[in-house]
Amino acid sequence: MLHEANARIAIPAEPRRYRMLIDGAWTDAAGGAVSTRLSPAHDAPVSIVPRGSAEDAARAVLAARRAFDDGRWSGLSGAQRAAVLLQAGRLIRARRDEIALVETLESGKPITQSRGEVEGAAGIFDYAAGQARALHGDSFNNLGENMLGLVTRDPIGVVAVITPWNFPFFILCERIPFILAAGCTVVAKPSELTSGSTILLGEILEEAGLPAGVYNVVTGPGAVVGRCLAEHDDVDMVSFTGSTEVGRGTLKASAGNMKKVGLELGGKNPQIVFADADLDAAADGVVFGLAFNAGQCCVSGSRLVVEHSIADDFGNRVAEKIGRLRIGDPLDEATQVGAIIEPKQYDKILVLIAEGREAGARLLCGGSAMTTNKGRFIEPTVFTDTKRDMSIVREEIFGPVLSIQTFPTFEEAIATANDTCFGLAASIWTQDLNKALKAMRGVKAGRVWVNCTITGGPELPIGGFKQSGVGRETGKYGVEEYTEIKSTHIELGERARWVS
Repeated sequence: MLHEANARIAIPAEPRRYRMLIDGAWTDAAGGAVSTRLSPAHDAPVSIVPRGSAEDAARAVLAARRAFDDGRWSGLSGAQRAAVLLQAGRLIRARRDEIALVETLESGKPITQSRGEVEGAAGIFDYAAGQARALHGDSFNNLGENMLGLVTRDPIGVVAVITPWNFPFFILCERIPFILAAGCTVVAKPSELTSGSTILLGEILEEAGLPAGVYNVVTGPGAVVGRCLAEHDDVDMVSFTGSTEVGRGTLKASAGNMKKVGLELGGKNPQIVFADADLDAAADGVVFGLAFNAGQCCVSGSRLVVEHSIADDFGNRVAEKIGRLRIGDPLDEATQVGAIIEPKQYDKILVLIAEGREAGARLLCGGSAMTTNKGRFIEPTVFTDTKRDMSIVREEIFGPVLSIQTFPTFEEAIATANDTCFGLAASIWTQDLNKALKAMRGVKAGRVWVNCTITGGPELPIGGFKQSGVGRETGKYGVEEYTEIKSTHIELGERARWVS
């Protein structure tokens, strides 16, 4: 049941009106159309955003193209770019509460979570500033006395960044500072459900000293704006975060000019729990991996792969902890789990829960929508007695639904964990270091956590195996992702003549 709300932040009396940013100018959509966003927790209007068109996207690409080609940003030193990124980090911290409120109103996530994500985003700018100064190439002095080889990294050019609704500011900030550190220019296209914070970042970067045209924002439907960006010949790279299905479409749309594509896509991530684990810590981690962001998280631990001998006891531990979660108004400081983003996603989650029941899985806890006057909330749900071909085991649900699978041997644990077309993340719970390292090596996933889950900073790269994505973000790899490598041979002295 929903917990009773304590004192909380008030919902704004009027929705906030936003404009797009193109070539340093704040502008409405060319056709004047707008979209109104209702808070998923309160069903109240909170944002009015331009509904951009292909014409708007094309104008933004042209602005980014000019800004890149004339060197106003790419021609600066790493130190100069770093100074802007560091200032942006400071300004993000100064506006933390404002950005967090926008995130919570548009996405339905708890306000405390939003604040933490904004703080984390500021830290990513700090880290990327260092990478702007550290980016370098290589040299080859072993080619003989008459030849010197150089390897340099050039910024790739204009990057279109298409971001999802579940972590609109944090995922944006896992990309933008690295793109800027590399010297590229940007057209950002946020989800039409959660556009506000992407626009606010434009204000921050402008104040931080980023030249006009380097960061542009076009809001509107993905089928129109996103497709235009993916197809546009003046876009050199697309960074897309979202579903695997839409990622495939992005790959196809990018084929015209063979642009580079970075994809972070879906996941059906295992939480592998061995009998020798600290079971209370593991149960807490499993509940966090299930219910964090109401399960609307690409690295959510949505499959519990647990050793058979402890399965019943461990399942009960998980259900007991779920029963103590505080679910409700995301503006309440005590809330841990907020609302489901939109009716379409809400209905999809409930359909998949119904399919699990119909397929014969046993409901351990949850399984229902929560009765409320406003907003959309779903009980964290756990199924046991599942089979590998059930939809709740195979499909990315993107909601607070956990399926339990058991294993008798280490080899079957790894085989079960890898029994998916995805490979985004995995968590391993054991107090045996040898077992942990062996499992880490065996699991096919881009991110692995041992005795923890959904944690980390910008120092390490993120990305997926198999159908969970292409390329890597963050870390030093996150800057290199947005560069092209150039090899140069320099002849020293007289060149031997080919024609005598």
